Amino acid sequence: MAVLPSFSFELFPPRTPEGMERLPGVIGQLAQVRPDFFSITHGAGGSNQNGTYETLVAVVEHSGVEAAPHLTCVGSTRANIASLLQRYRDAGVKRIVALRGDLPATAMSPAAPGEFHYANELVSFIREQHGNSFKIEVAAYPEMHPQAPSPSVDFENFRRKVEAGADGALTQLFYNADAYFDFMERCGKAGITIPVVPGIMPITGFANTVRFCTGCGADLPRWVRLRLEELQHDKTALQEFGLEVVTRLCETLLRNGAPGLHFYTINQAEPTLRLWKNLALPARA
Repeated sequence: MAVLPSFSFELFPPRTPEGMERLPGVIGQLAQVRPDFFSITHGAGGSNQNGTYETLVAVVEHSGVEAAPHLTCVGSTRANIASLLQRYRDAGVKRIVALRGDLPATAMSPAAPGEFHYANELVSFIREQHGNSFKIEVAAYPEMHPQAPSPSVDFENFRRKVEAGADGALTQLFYNADAYFDFMERCGKAGITIPVVPGIMPITGFANTVRFCTGCGADLPRWVRLRLEELQHDKTALQEFGLEVVTRLCETLLRNGAPGLHFYTINQAEPTLRLWKNLALPARA
């Protein structure tokens, strides 16, 4: 029997009271298409894991859709992670996104400060503490993590997370489908068979798209960048162009075997839902 594609949306804990006030409406709109789950980032913009939990509760209250909190290594202790895992399990969470997390700007080492240094250690700990009670997603970087010394070292880091017990992976955003296909070829050669779901960022502006790509080391094709720059003062034209670009990317990925799509919503419903409609994706039962 064919496995249905997985579609999921990412949210972050709002940084302002206004953002928190708008969040239930955003969740409600996105939930109408019945994604497989919402992932909730850890501490966006300087907030902490409490913000993740509060956002998770908002998702459950306003959508009834599964919520998957991000759990990060940075600055964590075994006791702290154990407490969070139990809190999530008590709340009915079934899925965790296990990450190293962003290092402090002053960090000189690729290892996270704290008792866990790498995401594979966190994955192993979750399995030791809770067996298979949680489905574990990890991060994948088709174009290489920006702090990795080389593509091969970065791929070995990914392989260790898989061997530690990851069930699936969500990729960093990208706009070059060949990067994803090359990554999947490497997975095949390494015997890695877990689903690796592409991370998709709708294009809504010139400056923010360039900033996101620069921050995560993603390639923004020159022709796309030039067109966005030219259209940056015509919001409607820019967003129509961005919708066309990302729609073609998603169609190419799905047509060539991607197991689903993970949308980075930036806590906005409309850009992702326009993309969903353009792709003619069905609401899930």
